[in-house]
Amino acid sequence: MDLSVIIVSFNTKDRLQECLRSVFASQTRYRFEVFVVDNASQDGSAEMVARDFTTVNLIQNKENVGYSKANNQALQRIIPPSPHSSPARGEEVGPRYYLLLNSDVEIRADSFDKMISFMDNDKSVGIAGPKIVKTDGSFDEAARRNFPNIKNALRYFLGLKSSYHPDLPRDQIAPVDSVMGAFLMIRSNVVEKIGLLDEAFFMYGEDLDWCLRAKAAGFRVMYAPVTTVWHHKGASSRKLPSKALYEFHRAMAIFYMKHYSAGHSMFTNSLVKLAIWIRYCLKLIQNSLRGDKYVSK
Repeated sequence: MDLSVIIVSFNTKDRLQECLRSVFASQTRYRFEVFVVDNASQDGSAEMVARDFTTVNLIQNKENVGYSKANNQALQRIIPPSPHSSPARGEEVGPRYYLLLNSDVEIRADSFDKMISFMDNDKSVGIAGPKIVKTDGSFDEAARRNFPNIKNALRYFLGLKSSYHPDLPRDQIAPVDSVMGAFLMIRSNVVEKIGLLDEAFFMYGEDLDWCLRAKAAGFRVMYAPVTTVWHHKGASSRKLPSKALYEFHRAMAIFYMKHYSAGHSMFTNSLVKLAIWIRYCLKLIQNSLRGDKYVSK
């Protein structure tokens, strides 16, 4: 097996159906399998998958366990528990790559072929992501990001957008700090080395954390616009905007404390956490006054 695709679903039935159609319309010489982990959707998502996509490996949760844990559930089914055990699903070896794919993403017919070929041609690349455009055709700046250290986070909160590599051409292959979890391809041996997603992150921040851990382990993270995918952003998060807004800011606090707090004083760390939660409160107030809710910006 070349690729295991993992899609986490939460009340995005129509988008999930479009996503799966695009996946199975792939024109690729590589072998792939698909896992859908449904986080207790109430819109018939799981039933639709079971009925219309019978080759999909469907995992149904009784509650919303979060994005990281749901992805890990699929990964744990795929990854052999030990080097001496029989690999999952009867394969001689596990897949060479894993792909985290949002249920609100549509891929091109060549996306798997182009991304796998790109990573096959450069063994130093541990994680890669493609060019991502939004529903309206605009470029999704979050396709390539800097890590949110104090300097970058401050510039971002001031509206300077430094978190998004503003000087990097959108069609240029380049090393970056992080790509977006909406379409994140990672080598299986990287996961073996750095471990699964950190389940402390409920629905944001897990991609940043994985990319940082991969880079720390000596792998490169690459923005690879060799193909383009469409991201109908916020299909799940906008169903629960207050929860999503809270989890976005909680993820930033977790990420900072995990990776940067040791290098700063207790006073500085307290200020950073205070700033994050002040921003959350301001966004929460803004949400109460507008129709189109802020979720993760």
